Amino acid sequence: MIRADVLRDIAPILRDHLVVCNIGIPSQELHAIDDQPTNFYMLGTMGLASSIGLGLALAQPKPVIAVDGDGSVLTNLATLATIANNVADNFILLIIDNGSYGSTGDQPTYAGARTSLARVADACGCENVVECRAEDTGSALADALEAGRMTIIVSTCDSGNLKMPVIAMDPVEIRSRFMAAVSG
Repeated sequence: MIRADVLRDIAPILRDHLVVCNIGIPSQELHAIDDQPTNFYMLGTMGLASSIGLGLALAQPKPVIAVDGDGSVLTNLATLATIANNVADNFILLIIDNGSYGSTGDQPTYAGARTSLARVADACGCENVVECRAEDTGSALADALEAGRMTIIVSTCDSGNLKMPVIAMDPVEIRSRFMAAVSG
């Protein structure tokens, strides 16, 4: 399974929640698979989906799922320490670890080599870290939502991208419809 397969599998679960999606191709894939006003598509700022998701969870009570990638989390490892020290039980960080920088040409990441993002999250003090295979992501996500406690899920999948069109919505439109979904 590649990331798009994981997104396709979990789209029905994501649909009822606020979602902050990683930049580039992951956002394009989620947009093409199941566009929702509750999805905030990152069009820039690599490494910040998890930080934005945490801030959103701390600011309001609805469940928030940040869908991030191993490359982006490696770009901003401090986010894992920030998450560990600012517990929001309505926050789930789903790291889709394909061992590559998918949006820039599938160059390998260190997560695909020796670095375990689950162990890094654990070392940062994150208390509920779950590792799963791509095909088990939906059940891990459903379990985390049911548990109602902050969870970091590291889902390992194969590298690869689907060819997706660029998201045609203006960033202001993405922000505005997402903000309406947050307050609605």
